[in-house]
Amino acid sequence: MSPNSIYGYAGKILWLDLTKREAKKLELSREMARDYIGARGFGIKILWDNMKKGTDPLSPESLLVVSVGPLAGTSSQSASRWFVVFKSPLTGTYFRSVGGGYFGAEMKFAGYDAIVVSGRAEKPTYVWIKDDNVEFRDATRAWGLTTNMTTELLKEETDKSARLITIGPAGERLVKISSIQSDDQRSAGRGGGGAVLGAKNLKAIVVKGSKMPKLFDEERFREAVKEEIQTYQKSPALEGFRALGTAGVVDLFYSLGHNPSFNFMQREFNGIDNYKADVFPRYIIKRGGCYGCMISCWQFLKTTDGPYAGFFWDKPEYEALWSFGSNLGNANLEAVMQANMLCDKYGLDVISVGSAIGMAYELYEKGILTRKETDGMELRWGDPEPALEIIRKIALREGIGRILGEGTKRAAEIIGRGAEKYAIQIKGLELPAYDPRAAKAHGLSLVTSNIGASHNMGWNYFEITGVPKDGKQVDPLSIEGKGELTKYVQDETAMYEVAGKCTFPADFVMFTRENLAKLLYYATGIEEFKNPDYLMLVGERVYNLERAFNVREGFGREHDTIPERFVKEPFPRTPAKGQVFELDKLLDDYYKARGWDLKTGKPTKAKLESLGLNDVAKEINAE
Repeated sequence: MSPNSIYGYAGKILWLDLTKREAKKLELSREMARDYIGARGFGIKILWDNMKKGTDPLSPESLLVVSVGPLAGTSSQSASRWFVVFKSPLTGTYFRSVGGGYFGAEMKFAGYDAIVVSGRAEKPTYVWIKDDNVEFRDATRAWGLTTNMTTELLKEETDKSARLITIGPAGERLVKISSIQSDDQRSAGRGGGGAVLGAKNLKAIVVKGSKMPKLFDEERFREAVKEEIQTYQKSPALEGFRALGTAGVVDLFYSLGHNPSFNFMQREFNGIDNYKADVFPRYIIKRGGCYGCMISCWQFLKTTDGPYAGFFWDKPEYEALWSFGSNLGNANLEAVMQANMLCDKYGLDVISVGSAIGMAYELYEKGILTRKETDGMELRWGDPEPALEIIRKIALREGIGRILGEGTKRAAEIIGRGAEKYAIQIKGLELPAYDPRAAKAHGLSLVTSNIGASHNMGWNYFEITGVPKDGKQVDPLSIEGKGELTKYVQDETAMYEVAGKCTFPADFVMFTRENLAKLLYYATGIEEFKNPDYLMLVGERVYNLERAFNVREGFGREHDTIPERFVKEPFPRTPAKGQVFELDKLLDDYYKARGWDLKTGKPTKAKLESLGLNDVAKEINAE
């Protein structure tokens, strides 16, 4: 190791200037590693320090950071996630989106903890990184191709065993709900990251590495991994998750009041039995998983009969099964499989796309959208055919798709005539498959999430799966203590994500904070990482810095709100029948727990200084 190296880390941040076609390799400082750990932490720190207030997300001056954690590329389980951090063209907020597969590990093997993308290329470009060698290459041949075909072409031009992230036609056309896809079709789906790269004329980043991370104490690290694996093996959720991933909980979550139907109107959905766990095995012909993860929750499905015969693709996860299933009143599982495949190939976020289409279906039902405005299509609940055509139109910015591809908030504003009421979004980001009325802390996390309505910034497993908190069951319908509970889960999620961990095993209690501390310390040798409480402190620090970024961009309490459907319309079915979301009471409780100003929602000076963010407090004028 070089004198400046840090155990566990690659030790370098690669800064790509597309305008100048220059690549700079910056040393990772020990202070950066200690204070922010990696992945999500590195992303917000780089963005805060280097991106000016008011920067247009689609301008050359905007930055996009791809980062991994110190455990990436090691034998630690589920630890090689790649994080994409940027200012969102959809929401105008800070944003983080996450992908799995093998790209994160390969990036670490090439020698980089983070890749920062800046500027704008004159013509379609991709970056080919092979260890220390970095090339800016012409992507004209790949421009316009779907993500899967781009993968095939660029691997032919570089290395068959390389890994890559890419955008599809949607990102090229600056669709605000476009995704970034990996070569193994893992999605950093939310927030419009694909449009950020499209605006920079960057089609893909292709990586091949040959460097293994050097660990501080390899023998004890191996022992900590064994302990981690034993925790996985003891989890009652392991086999179910391995068998179907999140697709196995669709009907269960519907019975809990989630998997919302008919654009969150929550009418009874009679087709839910078509999404039961025992339906999927008949389609499965291949399995797989992310780098260094014993769960291996990937399944690939095939159809041989009917209008969607010939399909072969990665299975839809819970969110896609909702957004194109019960959300549209659609009982046809094979149509959902087709929709999921189209989104992956075009490079689109399945949650936002399905939500935008669900809004259009409701607007059509209510007479706000006419058949002429929907390009001659009848948008009838239960009919998936218009939805499949709208996906194509969104990706290619055609007809009604040009409007819906702006996201539900902007689309409703463009349509007008009261359409705004039916845009189910927070801060411009469409809600996922959870109803805030049925789980109040989880709903509060959606409201206060720094990126808008994301379930993965604080998935409240205490409410959703029934895991006891401090030995007591949590009532999902109660509002008592939900501010503190929401803060706890958000900070814990941030803690796992700065380490680069997948949060699904964490949500099902396959990790322990104590084991994570061992893994991080034995990997890096950084003394502070020995203490699990310090790791939670870093999670809280990162969450507050993300909030400060949004405050600097003009966001405050008035943006921590929710569509009136959840505040005024009681939940119509069991188990949350009659429930509404008590926004103001819950928000006050949350701000008190956070140590933020009750009136503005701004982190206080005392809170920021307690987290070592003194300069941040000055910049946002915290009191």
